[in-house]
Amino acid sequence: MKKIILFVFIAIINVFLVDARDNAIIIDHNCIDISKVPLNWVEKAKQEIILSYGHTSHGSQIVTGMDMLAEDEGSPFQYNNGENTLVLYDYTPSGDLGNPDRTSWADRTRELLNQEGNTINMVMWSWCGQASDARLEDIHTYTFLMNSLETEFPNVTFIYMTGHLDGSGINGTLHQKNEMIREFCIENKKILFDFADIESYDPDGNFFLNKNADDGCNYTLNGENRNWAEEWCANNPGKCKDCNGCAHSHCLNCQNKGKAFWWLLARAA
Repeated sequence: MKKIILFVFIAIINVFLVDARDNAIIIDHNCIDISKVPLNWVEKAKQEIILSYGHTSHGSQIVTGMDMLAEDEGSPFQYNNGENTLVLYDYTPSGDLGNPDRTSWADRTRELLNQEGNTINMVMWSWCGQASDARLEDIHTYTFLMNSLETEFPNVTFIYMTGHLDGSGINGTLHQKNEMIREFCIENKKILFDFADIESYDPDGNFFLNKNADDGCNYTLNGENRNWAEEWCANNPGKCKDCNGCAHSHCLNCQNKGKAFWWLLARAA
């Protein structure tokens, strides 16, 4: 009898944990298999979502990955290419979550959305390197401002983001701050594009954050400097696409982020 009660108790806890995550939308390394994204929701996203994306160099990795997908013949993953393609206002507004300071992005968002005739219904901002040197109160400011914008513009979907890896590892302060953002998004049912988590795993699910992985997919093992993207591509011929440059990183990182972003769009739709 005690075993039955314990089993039921554990099952109830698991239901609540799953429910908490299901009410948030967390886009991470589990969301890079583009074949699992239903194309009917991709089409719905292209018809309904009008997105503004404020970023600088690191944030461009997502758009580079989207370009890599769009290049495939007959690809449904098209943007800014005429009728029935996603509308993306890239680098709009200018700056990022720490440039020129840690609050201007919110003012620029408000100004953009209050323009007469505005049709934007999704907003995403990226960090460049500023999450690494942010104070804990800076992260609280970020989540507070995002939440305030959501309240002010209830018909607009806002996408949260973690900061890119910096090589400080699982015990570093960046990981602590990214965990704060994750916990906030899960507890408050937000949409999170987990930039750092995507950089922490190769496509086979091997974990590298505990090996001091950085934004370039570099890591250390037994004192040796290595690169998980180069290794994975070498072991999986034909699965890594070339690109015209993935800012600060390897093309595979951009490729994964582009796939994950279309997963996000379909899930949001």
